[in-house]
Amino acid sequence: MAAELTAPELIAKHRPTLDQALEAIRTRAYWSPHPEHPKAYGEHGSLDAAAGKAAFDALLGTRLDLGQAGTDDWVGGEISPYGIELGVSYPHADLDVLLPAMKAGQPTWRDAGAEVRAVVCLEILKRISDRTHEFAHAVMHTSGQAFLMAFQAGGPHAQDRGLEAVAYAYAEQVRTPESAEWSKPQGKRDPLVLTKNFTPVPRGIGLVIGCNTFPTWNGYPGLFASLATGNAVLVKPHPRAVLPLALTVRIAREVLTEAGFAADLVALAAERPGEGIAKALATRPEIRIIDYTGSTSFGDWLEANARQAQVYTEKAGVNTVIVHSTDDYKGMLSNLAFSLSLYSGQMCTTPQNLLIPREGILTDQGPKTFDEVTADLARAVDGLLGDDARANALLGAIVNPDVKARLEAAAGLGEVALASREISNPEFPGAVVRTPVIVKLDGAKPDAEAAYMSECFGPVSFAVALDSVTDAVELLRRTVREKGAMTVGAYTTDSEVERAIEEVCLEEAAQLSFNLTGGVFVNQTAAFSDFHGSGGNPAANAALCDGAFVANRFRVVEVRHQG
Repeated sequence: MAAELTAPELIAKHRPTLDQALEAIRTRAYWSPHPEHPKAYGEHGSLDAAAGKAAFDALLGTRLDLGQAGTDDWVGGEISPYGIELGVSYPHADLDVLLPAMKAGQPTWRDAGAEVRAVVCLEILKRISDRTHEFAHAVMHTSGQAFLMAFQAGGPHAQDRGLEAVAYAYAEQVRTPESAEWSKPQGKRDPLVLTKNFTPVPRGIGLVIGCNTFPTWNGYPGLFASLATGNAVLVKPHPRAVLPLALTVRIAREVLTEAGFAADLVALAAERPGEGIAKALATRPEIRIIDYTGSTSFGDWLEANARQAQVYTEKAGVNTVIVHSTDDYKGMLSNLAFSLSLYSGQMCTTPQNLLIPREGILTDQGPKTFDEVTADLARAVDGLLGDDARANALLGAIVNPDVKARLEAAAGLGEVALASREISNPEFPGAVVRTPVIVKLDGAKPDAEAAYMSECFGPVSFAVALDSVTDAVELLRRTVREKGAMTVGAYTTDSEVERAIEEVCLEEAAQLSFNLTGGVFVNQTAAFSDFHGSGGNPAANAALCDGAFVANRFRVVEVRHQG
């Protein structure tokens, strides 16, 4: 059957977007083709709010048949953090059937070339974008994010990260020309002449191991980086967050089929309750690339045991903010309060440790003691979350019982500066909603170290009193070196302190933000401009996105002809 989407049509449609993405990663300026505002959708084939909600509702209680090879059962069981049972069932794969089918589609996909692969990926992203409202509900009811965050982070921001990966993948593949005429002079003799052809070839099947909290935002970079570089991709979602990635796989398969490629280039690996297929999948010889977001223990296991694969991990870290001085005390408190509260702190970039000199800090409102800073921050969080409707819109829901248990245990680790409180959600009575807790710790006491030197994922922060800013800088260095950090923040009006903090982050490879007091927050990054992670400290061995994230997903094979 002839392809419904021809290469020239796709190139004409998407090449301008690809070129803009390439320019954006070169300049690092702001750019996004995906609207952030929900009201921007509803024209040119995209679903508006009502249609997107209806599409999500129609999925509940249904079987999502992807038509992929090797289906031997149907599995499911997702329950929303908001208390809704999704009831969607997904294909369970016989891997001995599915993986060979995936591999069989790679030669044609490889031979299509980098540009065609890129524009096919952009068509997939365009169709996902058109259904952003539907995806928002799917992300919300699997991650516990509040709707607007699920819409933005799970929709346009995730799509931006996917497009960014495609742009980097394309740039790395075309760095080498497709062919070259090589002629070496031989003096009076005829020159040596060769025709050389260079082909980017895929490593093999890529495995994306999805996470519970950001299934699309964390899943799309690896998925599209591998697909754009010629690899088939098997998506293994987190058992509690299958739906957003299953919808992604379904759209990808539809586009690949319409473009004349094998649908099984992208497939889903859903699992039975308690089956735990990630380790078995990760060590299969067919799997040559792995993208993983999650716990340090499993990330370390993958790096040590999946030796046949190129492994990209984003693991846990202990994110730190040094508070030394500020010329906008109110703005600093407001910015920190929002950063600690957003999505109940269930982000890999949320600050955990606030390092504050014991004698206090200098501000535009005069000197503030350690106790005053912590008390004022507690009031800022209380003020931000004082209205329950606003609190629900910022906090979302606690994603799983482990987060709730850590939150409840944190109050016993030190003096509580801000106690967590329960908030009801009238729309979703089954949601578990809690405000953040802030615990004061004395950095000089050895028993406090066990708390602040371990990641406590969720709405838990430690205000750590230290003897000096020098001690804070050295603790920052040790934390990043030993535990890793996805983000570092600092507030200071002292140029020497600023230089010392920056030097630590340069040496330990940690992404740093200074003096954020407005609408940009330490736990948010923008695709095409900001790097998410650095790949240079224990929190992650890769950055989203840079050339290193895509370049080793393919190799260039040279074929030489004489004459």
